Amino acid sequence: MKIYTKTGDAGETSLFGGMRVPKDDARVRAYGDVDELNAVLGFAMALEPSTFESAMLATTQRDLFTIGAELATPDPAKMGKALARSGSAISGSDVGALEDVIDKHESKLKPLKNFILPGGTPKAAAFHVARTVCRRAERSVVTLSRTEQINPAIIHYLNRLSDLCFVLARAVNQQAGTPDVQW
Repeated sequence: MKIYTKTGDAGETSLFGGMRVPKDDARVRAYGDVDELNAVLGFAMALEPSTFESAMLATTQRDLFTIGAELATPDPAKMGKALARSGSAISGSDVGALEDVIDKHESKLKPLKNFILPGGTPKAAAFHVARTVCRRAERSVVTLSRTEQINPAIIHYLNRLSDLCFVLARAVNQQAGTPDVQW
């Protein structure tokens, strides 16, 4: 099977279930931004130290694929088939898992009294990029939610994930002995 199908050459794509929509549709934008976030997280994971929260980040990438499947499936009747790999939709327990990791790392970090500039080690800088891409994905999903019904846990998850990326950037810098740069 070839990677190219030519079915999108006219500026349309298919959602899960077969419905054709323009490639700039709010739904396509939302799951595209989530896909970009997943790629940026993969890049952050590949940077040294590669073992830093690697299992949790791999789970997060799977969660983002689940979110993408949910966003690409406007027909609730077809959701089960779309989520066949993950088994279930994103839920409050997935959000809680992110909060647990945030709390674990935040308890070891100095409290912030100022804004900090994004950067530090390459891995921390990648987490800062992931944080900003996550915020964009969150905005896209919020825009979509104004006209389409979506799982509200997706917005909660993305909101918490951006916080987690910020904390992971600080934690990996701390682990490397690189201080936060205050603004």
